[in-house]
Amino acid sequence: MQEGSFTWGSLEKQYRALDKWIDWTWIMVLLVAAVLIFTINLDQLPLRDWDEGTVAQVAREIWRAPLGSMRWLYPTLGGEPYHNKPPLLHLLIAWAYSVWGVHEWTTRLPGAILTAISVPLLYCIGREIFRRRFCAVYSALVYLTMLPVVRHGRLAMLDGAAVCFFILMMLCLLRSRRDLRYCLGVGIGFGLICLTKGMLGILLGAIAVAFLVWDTPRLLTSGYMWIGMLIGIIPVAFWYGFQWWEYGQTFTNVGMLNQSLSRIWTSVEKHSGPPWYYILEILKYTWPWLLFLPSSWRLFWENRNLSWAKLVLVWMGVYLVAISLMGTKLPWYVFPIYPSLALAIGAKLGEIENTPLLSSYPRAWVVSLGILAVVATGGSIYYGWGGSPTPDLQLVFATVAITMALAAILTQRGDRQFLKVLLWGSYISLLLLMKSNYWVWELGERYPVKPVAAMIQQQVPSGTKIYTSNPEQRPSLNFYSDRTIISASITQLEEYWQYNQTSYFLLDEAAFNTLHLDSVRLIDQAEGWKLVTKDTI
Repeated sequence: MQEGSFTWGSLEKQYRALDKWIDWTWIMVLLVAAVLIFTINLDQLPLRDWDEGTVAQVAREIWRAPLGSMRWLYPTLGGEPYHNKPPLLHLLIAWAYSVWGVHEWTTRLPGAILTAISVPLLYCIGREIFRRRFCAVYSALVYLTMLPVVRHGRLAMLDGAAVCFFILMMLCLLRSRRDLRYCLGVGIGFGLICLTKGMLGILLGAIAVAFLVWDTPRLLTSGYMWIGMLIGIIPVAFWYGFQWWEYGQTFTNVGMLNQSLSRIWTSVEKHSGPPWYYILEILKYTWPWLLFLPSSWRLFWENRNLSWAKLVLVWMGVYLVAISLMGTKLPWYVFPIYPSLALAIGAKLGEIENTPLLSSYPRAWVVSLGILAVVATGGSIYYGWGGSPTPDLQLVFATVAITMALAAILTQRGDRQFLKVLLWGSYISLLLLMKSNYWVWELGERYPVKPVAAMIQQQVPSGTKIYTSNPEQRPSLNFYSDRTIISASITQLEEYWQYNQTSYFLLDEAAFNTLHLDSVRLIDQAEGWKLVTKDTI
């Protein structure tokens, strides 16, 4: 009896060691795949308006500030106090500038790496809540191959970093159910969210509390949990306290009300939409994984008493309702929903993996995959032989078409290998898209900023303000030109010209012809924009 127990104990240790080895292997594979797709070709496209240009400029001003200036604590934008968001990601970018220089790659790298790290972290969450490893694997891979996750995670924006810290917080929350030491990680994760996106931390923290109330209420009375939260809150409280001490009511009105809380009940800068705005965003950009969502919800409802179902419901439900009721609507606000969506779909895909090799799958899957294949084929033909051939996009759409067609055939045959085809094909398609120069498609909506910025930087003295007839502010133009460019109406431009001796104007053709400026001297022009000043001779 004792010998048998000893043998079982030895086998159990070997099994646990093998289990950990497999987990670490998956973590490393997912991390390498994520880092590759999130960092490839980061420096080939200019920074995008709004967030990228603003984040880059704030980070550069932190990097340029002399030692002892406390710019890391009191960041500025164009020399003026920057109250919009706490500067955690900006500090990471400023550090990258100090090591590798100022360019697109260093601007986007910190956020891209943090978003890449969120992929294996989501796998770890899956291992905590699912009995089968495949559910965790599929959850992480679905998350990795979602177009909005890859695209927004690569941009120099705060959302990818905030989601990474939220996943870290939820992972520690789940592990604290069996080891209270992880409560420290819960507090640290919460603090990192608040130091990245400010008030968003309150909403994401509320999601964590709601899950605990439903699933593990005993943790709410644990001293370890409150000590952990206190550790996370202290640096946040210090940062907000220092801002209020330095700027007083200005920080309260601008930083907390106008830039954060007012987005709940008003539309900031006309970014509005109906309550179903984010549902449409999910429907538009999460294919082909959206195909499995109805059956995933059915599986979720059948297992609604299990922790994973509670987590998905609270995570997705609370956050979706909250942002849908907000007055301001922006596409990247929905980013924190995608990990929960991936967990729901991963649970279903893990169940499919456990079915016999030849099974019967819903006819709707075959039809939907076939439709996606036809649409992608049409896109490949259009970009290959249309009015302006684009070989990169032709290849991307051709890869998608082949992937969907093969998946449809395997699904029709009842072969569960169609999941591997979908995953590999989606990953390769996204990798090709990120390798191309079309993954930031918003750049085509406005004039190219780099030639205009180069013209300004060559012709206008440093520190000089430039007034432009463009009604839209372009932070990326400010960043690349390293000058402050201010939008003004025709009336304002006339006043500035009349009362300033050394005015620099950036005008489009229509404004140049409308103003009829006296003593005007054309300095240079680029991309349809004229740089003019007063002729003092």
